[in-house]
Amino acid sequence: MSRSIAQLSALLQSGALDAVDLFEETFEKIEAHTDKAIFTVLLKERARSEAEASRRRIRDGRSLGALDGVPVAWKDLFDIENLPTTAGSCVLKSSEPASRDASVVRALGSAGMVSVGRVNMSEFAFSGLGINPHYGTPRNPASPEGEHRIPGGSSSGSGVAVAAGLVPVSIGTDTGGSIRIPAAFNGVVGYKATRGRYSMDGVFPLARSLDSLGPLCRTVLDAAWVDAAMRGMPAGMALPRPAIRDLSLVIPETVFFDDAQSEVVEAFELAVEGLANAGAQIRREAFPEFSAIFDLMAKNGALVTAEAFILHRERILGAAAADMDPRVVKRTLLGEKITLANYMETLAERERMIASFEARLEPGAFILSPTLPLVAPALQPLLNDEGLFFQTNAKTLRNTLIGNFLDWCGVSIPCSTRAGAMPAGLMISGPRGSDGNVLAVSHSVQVFLGS
Repeated sequence: MSRSIAQLSALLQSGALDAVDLFEETFEKIEAHTDKAIFTVLLKERARSEAEASRRRIRDGRSLGALDGVPVAWKDLFDIENLPTTAGSCVLKSSEPASRDASVVRALGSAGMVSVGRVNMSEFAFSGLGINPHYGTPRNPASPEGEHRIPGGSSSGSGVAVAAGLVPVSIGTDTGGSIRIPAAFNGVVGYKATRGRYSMDGVFPLARSLDSLGPLCRTVLDAAWVDAAMRGMPAGMALPRPAIRDLSLVIPETVFFDDAQSEVVEAFELAVEGLANAGAQIRREAFPEFSAIFDLMAKNGALVTAEAFILHRERILGAAAADMDPRVVKRTLLGEKITLANYMETLAERERMIASFEARLEPGAFILSPTLPLVAPALQPLLNDEGLFFQTNAKTLRNTLIGNFLDWCGVSIPCSTRAGAMPAGLMISGPRGSDGNVLAVSHSVQVFLGS
């Protein structure tokens, strides 16, 4: 059975588990796993050195804290010293190696975590499905036998690596749902922090006005511990767990349930019924701001597309485009049509909508919703039909991008579906800066649901 960070920490700190033994066990599992599309780079020698240092510290009574010796994987857009940052693309393989680790890589290293490798992703983080034609598409571990269901993206390898039990945590990024989508599809926890909560130094961007970071892991408690360390604070503190009867949760009636699959709605409503029976204060409310986001995108184009085009303009309009995923190229090229006036109007409207939403939501209340309106679909039909690919990608990103646009923080936790069905996610979101409370509420709900 896969172990959480907290479980591994207790074993490591007590001496019941040796950090080097854990390193060896981790790499044995990774190397024996049949899916070779999960990791793009293994950092075996670095990880061995870090594990040996952790072993010495713990044996000498000099532990760096609760995360010392715990393995971590990194999405393939965090700088790792002496390696090029390829961002899921083959066109960056020959780029200049990073002169130092990304800031958050250094932060978790300072907490004693052992970096085992980089994991796969959608090329340039520009898809919610997790399909990558260059490095392969990781298979969702929940796929029925003989099927290859998608992992979700763009942090595809992160979701699969945790769900498959290869690592207890992987750090991803989230511009339109790229942490919460693979968390929901693979049945793990995904925490998208408020934008700006961590340093973005050394992180390959997609859209700087939307990009955020966070961990994919097994429990909300684990996410809170990693969150603390990523901010340079001590990890391992107890996470508040408010009583279910003290929770104020609002279910949005706008957008989130449109064309949602029945198994997703059933799982969500079963969880809601349990929370309500335990005394949670739950109400349903319309939020016109949510539908207004999509009206604005239809008028002016998507914010992410405008910024992605500016970032990749030379590649997209040059020879490098021939070596990129044509679906990424096609989607990015849409940004060429977005004018400066469109872009500036979108930014202004965004601030107005954020203020409107925050004024509408009662203090102390949090949004409760399905993370996604669907479970992970099969890979092959999406490869065969470009129209289906773009349609499914838009549907997959729909619920989560609302939170990025309105600058929310949010946590996706597993939500039980009927026996044999693919995983679904339940999402708890809050206004920017409410991370501590969102984590605490999500912790209570996950413990209550037993997920």
